[in-house]
Amino acid sequence: MSTIETPESQQHLAEPPVIEEPGRRRWVTAGIGSAVALVALAAAGYGIFQTVSAKPAQPYGGTPPWSIPDDPAPGMKAAGLTAGPMGTAEHYHAHLSVFVDGRAVEVPANIGIEGEDMTPVHTHDARGVIHVESRAKGEVYTLGQIFKQWGVTLSANQIGALRTGNGKVLTTQVDGKPFTGDPAAIVIKAHEQISLVYGVPDPSFTPPTSFAFKADE
Repeated sequence: MSTIETPESQQHLAEPPVIEEPGRRRWVTAGIGSAVALVALAAAGYGIFQTVSAKPAQPYGGTPPWSIPDDPAPGMKAAGLTAGPMGTAEHYHAHLSVFVDGRAVEVPANIGIEGEDMTPVHTHDARGVIHVESRAKGEVYTLGQIFKQWGVTLSANQIGALRTGNGKVLTTQVDGKPFTGDPAAIVIKAHEQISLVYGVPDPSFTPPTSFAFKADE
């Protein structure tokens, strides 16, 4: 005697009944949820690891790298400068090199710049080139004004949060010649090479004595 398969019976054959054990279906659901949670936690953990392992720039006088402040106005005010259109009375450039424990520290772009405006002493890129674009002839600007706008402390015994002592010193050279006293007082002059070196003295290390400016600098 033959058996006639109805759609209902075909579905029944294709999907054998699931024998539910007490609590099994709930355990499977919970297991899937736990797996999803573990994946999410793993992803979150990776993000945290990335954040912790990558050292962000530290503005306002911490340890290098030193970024520019989010709000440049307080630094400009501390330097006694105001932002405005580019000055055209005088235009020249100097170069700043900073070394901490034997490593070069980047002098960031846009120190002293706020939107389209800028102070008479500022940076445009991260080469360490200081631009002086004054609004009147004969105006004098100092290295300290750059550092105040940068938000990094500079004195004869401190750069950022790094202080002299315990074998570490801060030395300054201008065009290869030692500068004694407060480096913040250095007057910025055309094509001047200023080098700040912090750390344990290394007789084998010689800071740059000059800089290769571009033809239009």
